[in-house]
Amino acid sequence: MTNEPIRDEPSLFDALYEDENAVVRALRAGASAESSDEEGTTALYLASVQDRPEAVRLLLAAGADPDRASGPEAGDLPLCGAACGGHTEVVDALLSAGARPDLREQFGFTALRWAVGLGHAPTVEALLAGGADPLLPGPQGEAMLVLGARRGSVRTVKALLAHGAGAEGQEAVVVLASAEARRIAALDAERELRQRLEEGYGSGIETVTRRERRDGEETIAVELLRDGVPTAGVDQHTGHGEIAALLEGWEARGPSEEARGAA
Repeated sequence: MTNEPIRDEPSLFDALYEDENAVVRALRAGASAESSDEEGTTALYLASVQDRPEAVRLLLAAGADPDRASGPEAGDLPLCGAACGGHTEVVDALLSAGARPDLREQFGFTALRWAVGLGHAPTVEALLAGGADPLLPGPQGEAMLVLGARRGSVRTVKALLAHGAGAEGQEAVVVLASAEARRIAALDAERELRQRLEEGYGSGIETVTRRERRDGEETIAVELLRDGVPTAGVDQHTGHGEIAALLEGWEARGPSEEARGAA
């Protein structure tokens, strides 16, 4: 029974911690591509969150269901796990195998909600190209365009607009997203991120601030240090000012004209 927890097929899960050749050997030896462990974690989900695109393709080709939920409460989806990690190649493989881009996992998150909220712009682009609905709200009713503006990823916002997030009838969302981008652009990003860490870990914490470029965009991260070692952190992109200007121009010219330009 392919959906039963594995008992006599541990080789497939062992193989996922080795390499793709080991996965091939395990499958040829009779391991089911639909295998799950004692906690209900499927092999496909594990490969997806570990960013193992070749292993994912092997499992899919051997019959793994790209939409099969994983975990103790069957609340985790492979596509959402890959999107959360920004594993774009895995996302592409799952979509090519028929994964439904707007399927919600436990607590109502979709793959696009994860990718937009975490600023994984290439993954956002892949999901939108694969049919994800940019107008589908998140579990709290949050609009993806507002969430992208809050995150500060210009590339994410541009992708959402190009796929209809600022289409006719979405004017109020564009205004709200523009206001959110302006609000955050006026803040001290480092101080705000540090305050978020202090809310969880208390005042007087030791932190370090890092700036780096990710997928062509700048990010800022504030990390909690314990004995000089980063143990937690929060980050965001820094494109809020550019996003505000982009959305203000979008408001001024109107969604129809902008949509033609974006296409």
